[in-house]
Amino acid sequence: MNANAPATVSPLPGRVTSVDFFRGFTMFLLAGEATGLYEELGKYNNGFMQFLGTQLSHHEWHGLHFWDLIQPFFMFIVGVAIPFAVANRLKKGYSNKSILNHAIKRSLLLLFFGWALYFVDAGHLVFRFQNVLAQLSVTYLVAFLIRNKSFLFQLIFTLAILVLIDLAYRFFPVAGFNHPWVNFENLGAWFNNKIEGVDKASEWATLNFVSTTAHTVWGVLCGKLLMSDRTTGKKIQILVIAGVSALIIGYSLDWLNITPIIKKIATSSFVFASGGWAILVLAFSYWLIDVKKLFIKGSRMFIIVGMNSIFIYLFFSFRGASIFNRIASAFSQLLFSWTGEITTEVIASLGVWAALWYLCYWLYKNKIFIKI
Repeated sequence: MNANAPATVSPLPGRVTSVDFFRGFTMFLLAGEATGLYEELGKYNNGFMQFLGTQLSHHEWHGLHFWDLIQPFFMFIVGVAIPFAVANRLKKGYSNKSILNHAIKRSLLLLFFGWALYFVDAGHLVFRFQNVLAQLSVTYLVAFLIRNKSFLFQLIFTLAILVLIDLAYRFFPVAGFNHPWVNFENLGAWFNNKIEGVDKASEWATLNFVSTTAHTVWGVLCGKLLMSDRTTGKKIQILVIAGVSALIIGYSLDWLNITPIIKKIATSSFVFASGGWAILVLAFSYWLIDVKKLFIKGSRMFIIVGMNSIFIYLFFSFRGASIFNRIASAFSQLLFSWTGEITTEVIASLGVWAALWYLCYWLYKNKIFIKI
């Protein structure tokens, strides 16, 4: 933990502002979900609001909504930050051994907090890797360990794990769980049942950490690209080509009925499609903020959230948002009940969202940056 870091919304030495913006923007959207706002938007008898609510919720199974991209975005941007973080530590005089020990410690803490979230909800130990912290505990460490391997090695490594997990789903031999793309009848469902000791566990596969490792490794590759001596134009060109290529592969696998896009079991087509979008968003953010300098002041609002991203995620995940909601709902009912039940709840949710952001701002203003 670091509670005495210098107060600044500028990126660390050798970093680019768009990386910090991307992380903060992703976590800001996750905080919005914790307020219940997105669910309330879908209740309006309005086509646009219902569309917005739908896109801000997970797809039931086969398909892709905007909200299905948020976890991949966060896992990807963690990878992007790895080369910058390592370089910054090396500049401060840390040894490679101490940096490795820090990475291992961070991985274990991510796993601890990820499992703690399940424990609090269930009231007993649950060994799952569905939430972003538990998955990151694996994908972060793997990406860190191979970060210095060649570009070709890392690319082949990610392609290999995607092919292997795809084949594993297709040819898993256990009766009743040999329907690769059918909910609760696939390898992921079987693995969930075994490690949780139940007959029917979550539809979100713990095995997702295998295929989503690609997101974090691809992030490392993009981070190293941004740190390179290439021109800004060349960096953007490479990012766009990589992002579009991943999109073409992902959507083609789905449209050709080879492998469907299913987030809940993180199929290879889903990883390619979501990874492609992540790379393109990074390219756009880099172009907008670091090259064109068009969103510097606006990006600070999100960078402040990103500075305490793990803390705020744990805060609202451990029901901190519900505490704020009790207060906001009371005042919203008192002042805005005349607007209707749905609008009253929307106003309360917006109030909670603002409170979560202000909590991050208060920490920033008081030079408190909680990291693991």
